[in-house]
Amino acid sequence: MMLRWTHLLALLQSYYSVSAFVVLRVQSPHLIQPVEPFSRRIQPMPLRMSSTPENDEEEEKVMEKAVEEEETFEDIEDALTAKAFAQMEDTLAGQDVVAIEDTLAVELGRDVPKKSAAVEWARKQQGGSTSIQPKRKYLVIGGGWGGWGAAKALCESGIYADVTLIDALPDPTGAQPYLSKTGRPVEAGTRGFWKDYPNINALCAELGLKEHEVFTPFTNSSFYSPDGLEATAPVFSDAKFPTTNIPFLSQLSGQSFPMLPSPLGQIVATFPLFERIPLEDRASMIGLLLATIDCLGNDESVQEGYDRMNAHDLFVRFGLSERLVEDFIKPTLLVGLFKPPEELSALVVMELLYYYALAHQDSFDVRWIRNGTVNDSLVAPMAAKLQEDYGLKVMGGCRVGNIALEPLDTKLHVSSVEYTDSSGNTKVIEDIDGIVLALGCKGMESVVRSSPDLARLPVFGNAASLRGIDVISVRLWLDKVVNTRTPANVFSRFEALRGAGGTFFMLDQLQENNPDLWGDSGPAQGEERGSVVACDFYNAGGLINLEDSDIVRILMEDLLPSAVPKFADAKVVDSWVGKYPGTVSWFSPGSFTKRPPLEGAGKILPTIKCAGDWVRMGEREHGAKGLCQERAFVSGLEAANSLLKETAKGYKAATVIPVRDDEEQFKAGIALNQQVMKVLPRFWVR
Repeated sequence: MMLRWTHLLALLQSYYSVSAFVVLRVQSPHLIQPVEPFSRRIQPMPLRMSSTPENDEEEEKVMEKAVEEEETFEDIEDALTAKAFAQMEDTLAGQDVVAIEDTLAVELGRDVPKKSAAVEWARKQQGGSTSIQPKRKYLVIGGGWGGWGAAKALCESGIYADVTLIDALPDPTGAQPYLSKTGRPVEAGTRGFWKDYPNINALCAELGLKEHEVFTPFTNSSFYSPDGLEATAPVFSDAKFPTTNIPFLSQLSGQSFPMLPSPLGQIVATFPLFERIPLEDRASMIGLLLATIDCLGNDESVQEGYDRMNAHDLFVRFGLSERLVEDFIKPTLLVGLFKPPEELSALVVMELLYYYALAHQDSFDVRWIRNGTVNDSLVAPMAAKLQEDYGLKVMGGCRVGNIALEPLDTKLHVSSVEYTDSSGNTKVIEDIDGIVLALGCKGMESVVRSSPDLARLPVFGNAASLRGIDVISVRLWLDKVVNTRTPANVFSRFEALRGAGGTFFMLDQLQENNPDLWGDSGPAQGEERGSVVACDFYNAGGLINLEDSDIVRILMEDLLPSAVPKFADAKVVDSWVGKYPGTVSWFSPGSFTKRPPLEGAGKILPTIKCAGDWVRMGEREHGAKGLCQERAFVSGLEAANSLLKETAKGYKAATVIPVRDDEEQFKAGIALNQQVMKVLPRFWVR
C-alpha cells in the first residue's frame, strides 16, 4: 500500500514535535500547511492532500496500527521518511538523500543510523545512488511489437518515470477484440511464430502463459498452383523417413529422423515433399546457398552491395532454375517478404533463406495462435501487466503530428509532441525526456511530413521516403467444413492473384473450430458450424481497388476450389474484407541505407530512437533477421535500452535472449569464404 503524506505527518508529529517538519516545509512548502503542535498521543490530523471517506478511513486504520505497535515506531518513521523522499523526487531533484536526512535528524534531535532504513530504501530505489533523480517522461509512438517491447523495457527499468504508449488504433492493448460489422472477430493478417523466437517465448513464461495453450503445434504448409499441389513445407523437427522398398532402408520407413547438420537436414526432410518440382531443379539452389554465406558472413559494406541487387538478378547469376523460382521460391517470397523477387533486395531475401536452409534443421518450423488473435493472446496480458504493475498509460485512437525539437547545448532535444485524440482535438505533450518511434513506413512518413524539425534530419527524411506494400485480409465463414491437407496454405501462379501473393488458413483446424471464431452471431440453430478461412493477399495493388464482394467471389470461384476442390460445395455465410494500402515494410533494392537506424539521428539527437522490423540495429543486431515479429520485439527492447543509456542512471537494462548460435559448418563456410574473397572479386554485385 502506498502511504500518503498525511500518514507521515501524523506519525512524525506525534512522536517528536512540530519542529520535525521545518526541513520538509522548506523543501516542499506546497505539500505542508501550518499546524498546531500537539502531544505524543496521535490526534485527528487536520492536513489533507485530498479528503474522501475512503481516504479518511484508510488514515485512521494506519494511525491505529501505529499506536498499537508503538515499540516499533522508529522503524515505521524510517520507512515512511524514505517513502516520503521518493514521493518528493521532483522537488528534491539532484539533492543528496543522506544530506537531507542528516538535516532532518538535526531537526528531530536524534542521530541517524549509518544504515537507516530510509537511506537504504532510497539507495535501492536509485540503483545504489544517493542522488534522487527527477521523474522522467517517455513516449512510445506505435503499438506493434516494437512499441510494446520498448514500453515493457522502459516500465521495467526500475527508474522513476511516466511511460506512455500512443497509437492510432482505438485499443492497442488487445483488450477489446476487433469485430466485423456483423460482430464477428477479425484480424489484419495471420502471423506465424517460428522456432527461433526466444524472446517472445520468454515473454509467455514471464506472463504465466503456457506455450501449448497459446500456440498450435508446429504445422506443415502446402503450396498450390493451377496444376495442383506443388510442395509441402515440412515440420523439420518432426520429419520422418519416407516409405520405401529399398533394401536396408525400408526398415526406416515412417520413423523420425535425427537432427542433421544444415543444410543436409533440410534436404533430407524435404526430399519426398516436392510433388512436381524435379530434383535437378531443386539442386540448382546450391549456388544461392554459397551467395548467402558470402553475404551474411561479411561486413555491412558487402551486404550493401547485395542490397543494391534485386533477388531475381541474383537468382539468374547463380543459376537457379526458372521452375524452382516460379513454383516455389517466388510464392514463398510473396507471402514471406510480400513482393516478387524482382522487387526485393537480394540481401533481405538471403536473410530469409538463411533460416530456411542454413541456420538449423528446424529453424523454419512455424506455429500459429491457438485461440483468438495475436493481440488478445499475447499483447493483452502484457499490456495489462504493464498498466497494473507499472502504471503504463496507453492512449488509443491518437495520431501523432508535429514532433518539435529544440537545441540543448550542442545537441537537439524533443521539446513537444502534438497529437490528435479520438475526438479530433489537438493536444500537446511537453517536457519529454525521450521517444521511441515504433512506426512502420506509412506511420513514419506521416509523422515526418508533419514534423519539419525531423524532416531536416536526413535519417528521418530518408526513412519517410520508403514506401510500403498493399495488403488485403479476408475472413470467410462457410456453411460446411472443408478438410484440407494442411491448415496453412499458399497460392502459386494463379492469374486471379493479379501479381499478388496469397495464403489461406483453416482457422477451424488451427483453433479446433472454437465457437469464438463465430463471435456472438454464430450459425442459426440447427445449422452446422462450417469452416472459417482467413485469406491474406500481399503486394495486392492489382486487387485492392476491387469491391469487397468481387474479392470474395475471386476466392470462392477461382482460387480456393482450384486448390482444394471441396470448396466448390461450400457457401459463404458471412465475410469480412480489410484493406491496408502501403502498410507493410517493403525491402526494395537499395533500401538498406534508407531504413531508419535504431539509434535514430545518433549523437545530434540522442533522445529519439527507432524500433520495428525494418530498423537497422547496428551493434545491437539480433540473430532473428527475416523473422519480423521477434525482430520487431527485440528492436523495441534494444531501443529502450539505448534511450535509457542516454537519459537515466541506475537503470535496469532489458535482457535480450540471442537466437541459437550458428552451426559449426556454417561458421567454417564463412571463414573459408572470407579467405577466398580476398583474391576473388565479387563480380556479381554492383
